[in-house]
Amino acid sequence: MFWMKVIFWVSLGLVFYAHIGYGALLWSLTRLRRLFFGKAQLDELSETSLPEVTYIVAAYNEESWIADKIGNSLRFNYPSEKIQLWFVTDGSNDKTPGIVEKYARRYPQRIKLFHQPERRGKIAAVERVMARVQTPVTVFSDANTFVNSEAIKNIVRHYQNEKVGAVAGEKRIHMEARAEASSAGEGIYWKYESFLKRLDYEFHSTIGAAGELFSIRTDLYRPVESDTLIEDFVMTMRIAMGGYKIAYEPNAYAVERGSASVKEELKRKVRIAAGALQAIVRLKDLLNPFRYGRLSFQYISHRVLRWTLAPLALPVILATNIVLAEAGEPLYKTLLWVQLAFYFLALVGWYMEKRKVRIKMLFIPYYFLVMNFAMFAGAIRLWKGQQSVLWEKAARAQ
Repeated sequence: MFWMKVIFWVSLGLVFYAHIGYGALLWSLTRLRRLFFGKAQLDELSETSLPEVTYIVAAYNEESWIADKIGNSLRFNYPSEKIQLWFVTDGSNDKTPGIVEKYARRYPQRIKLFHQPERRGKIAAVERVMARVQTPVTVFSDANTFVNSEAIKNIVRHYQNEKVGAVAGEKRIHMEARAEASSAGEGIYWKYESFLKRLDYEFHSTIGAAGELFSIRTDLYRPVESDTLIEDFVMTMRIAMGGYKIAYEPNAYAVERGSASVKEELKRKVRIAAGALQAIVRLKDLLNPFRYGRLSFQYISHRVLRWTLAPLALPVILATNIVLAEAGEPLYKTLLWVQLAFYFLALVGWYMEKRKVRIKMLFIPYYFLVMNFAMFAGAIRLWKGQQSVLWEKAARAQ
């Protein structure tokens, strides 16, 4: 039973560290650092010192969102002569290119449409237009998100630090008072992720950026492999591997609606999981802490463990706990009941979701299991070669 106990506690500790312990450790380290060095402050840039920016939105069949996205982009509090709004609609066969073209005619100095009939995926679309970018800063955003008006100013001020090569904005989920379990779970998840990203950057560097809103120094752009599934993460992490930091700016945020249902959210999570495992292979050199130091520590703690060993540890914890409880030790019987209660609450959450009954207390266990199940499903999809770079969009809540 000794080794059974070792396996149980190591597995439990792994899951705890990946999801909670790393955040607690990082919080402690950053507070200690503030005690000795204080918290770094950024100077605001004057209007004349703001850099020129190219804002790129890759949109595929987004006729329902694109007009609002363009309107949102035109409202940025940034000198109009210093920002170009580029919309890339490759492969779209709905009204998206036509809507963008209408606005481009109205604002010829500000908006440009890039369109070709062939659909080769977001990576190919971005790579095609990046060759034309001449501004020192490029900002990327998704078509179905809405960005706050001060976002661009808040992003570019980080480039005063020559060590910053990219800037990650904050992703926020719009939730109604009676949100679906998928939206509520996703919202809670991203609030916690935003908290970790703030700590990551204060400690050293943010670990990757989400495609909803991020920026890079244009001269650091390097194309990623054409079949890369989470290109925003791989692109920014390679910039970090080049010796630069990825800054985090919570006051530059992109708001999107949560998934329409858990089924739609699972569809999205599975393809992200497949991309995450692919990224681990593509970024394998970053697993070497002797070469990358703090960046490796953050990457392994924040991402790799959560994407690999933590999901694998969950069934191990349950199986070993059952064996240890059957041996008659009270502690393991209690822990087993706690585990079973957690899974039962997740099951009830699933049942309530099917019945359109929303109990927020159940969102966390339900969404937690959905995320970890997605890692297994994503691994299978990646292994079978079933995940195309041409992603199927998940329906969003209206």
